[in-house]
Amino acid sequence: MSETVSYKDLGLVNSRELFKKAVDGGYAIPAYNFNNLEQLQAIITACAETNSPVIIQVSKGARNYANETMLRYMATGAVQMAREMGSNIPIVLHLDHGDSFEICKSCIDSGFSSVMIDGSHLPYDENVALTKKVVEYAHQFDVTVEGELGVLAGIEDDVVAEKSTYTQPDEVEDFVKKTGVDSLAISIGTSHGAYKFKLKEGESVPPLRFDILEECEKRIPGFPIVLHGASSVVPAYVDLINQYGGKMDGAVGVPEDQLRKAAASAVCKINIDSDGRLAVTAKVREYLANDPGEFDPRKYLGAARKELIELIKHKNEAVLGSAGKG
Repeated sequence: MSETVSYKDLGLVNSRELFKKAVDGGYAIPAYNFNNLEQLQAIITACAETNSPVIIQVSKGARNYANETMLRYMATGAVQMAREMGSNIPIVLHLDHGDSFEICKSCIDSGFSSVMIDGSHLPYDENVALTKKVVEYAHQFDVTVEGELGVLAGIEDDVVAEKSTYTQPDEVEDFVKKTGVDSLAISIGTSHGAYKFKLKEGESVPPLRFDILEECEKRIPGFPIVLHGASSVVPAYVDLINQYGGKMDGAVGVPEDQLRKAAASAVCKINIDSDGRLAVTAKVREYLANDPGEFDPRKYLGAARKELIELIKHKNEAVLGSAGKG
């Protein structure tokens, strides 16, 4: 796409003011990933109905799947849809886990209002240099940038890591100062995908490393911190999937009470992807198992969309505390 588009012309906002309000107010802005129409409709409907600000985010894989031009127009449509529902909630279009300067630039040029440059897999100095380069380009267009320190285990689209590397609090102040990033994703025990923890019989999920989070807060007071890999992997959806022919043994996520505690701190953006995928898959499986002759995608995807709306409303109200903050 050759033309450069400003996100402001699309009715989008960047994340700067949203994060400031969230840090001051003790809640987190929800960041929901989407790959298709039904997911995006559900996100906008639920956030408009709960009056919650929202970050709609796409990964590199989602851009490849949905087509970058199509995504831009979907985001424009999402803003218009919210307005027609009588809602003026702020909407951010964010690139999740951008892995190169080129993809970040492409997103900025095509109307994204926020990008993440994930250099966490690189040596520290290279991560700093890459992040700084993206920040310098993005800030010319008033686009906000998220960086990352520390590595999350698990699998999500193109992001794969065998094990977690916790964020070193000693590095955060230096990183923020040298790069000029607007927010920072840290690793405190969350992980990507639906299999976040391998638990033996009778074991419970280990608590998040709130000691690391608190130490980071001390080093960069008031600075927006982001949690990735923060789906709860809702057991009811895992059970439904398994009941109707799926195989998801041992899928475990982050307990919602831990996420609520994180949202009340300097964590002002919480990413949720797997829970949405599970809700959709569970309802599609259930629908087709109960009505095996159905072949109209609107029927089974409509049921999935309805369930996803309820899940997102619950997250906004009971977990992130963002409801009523739009």
